Amino acid sequence: METAAVNRLGRAAVCILAVASAVLYLSPVVFGAAGKEAFVKKTVAAHNIVIFSKSYCPYCRRAKAVFSELKKAPYVVELDQRDDGGEIQDALSTIVGRRTVPQVFINGKHLGGSDDTVEAYESGKLAKILGITNIITNDDL
Repeated sequence: METAAVNRLGRAAVCILAVASAVLYLSPVVFGAAGKEAFVKKTVAAHNIVIFSKSYCPYCRRAKAVFSELKKAPYVVELDQRDDGGEIQDALSTIVGRRTVPQVFINGKHLGGSDDTVEAYESGKLAKILGITNIITNDDL
């Protein structure tokens, strides 16, 4: 009788260890993704202008050039220069529905990518959002 109780206890311990191992193994995936989403949201909340970018991307350079024309300095997160850049890009996909770069945020709101940024600049919408008056747009962007 004691052996049966020990066997049951042993099997229960193995099950508990298996569940604990699975939780520990999966926690970086589950909590890591949530952590990257929190990073994106915290970054966007902390800065007036945020661009999630890749340093070599011509579309990202174009979006950054818009803010240079406006004499506004965005907070730029260069995803290709971070070990967790891919995870942050995945988090962006979850948050805004796009995985492409750049992704531009103004005053906590998602503006969009490069084309959206240039369009908002050329239409005067971007200057209005940023509270800039008397701006002359550069059509070379």
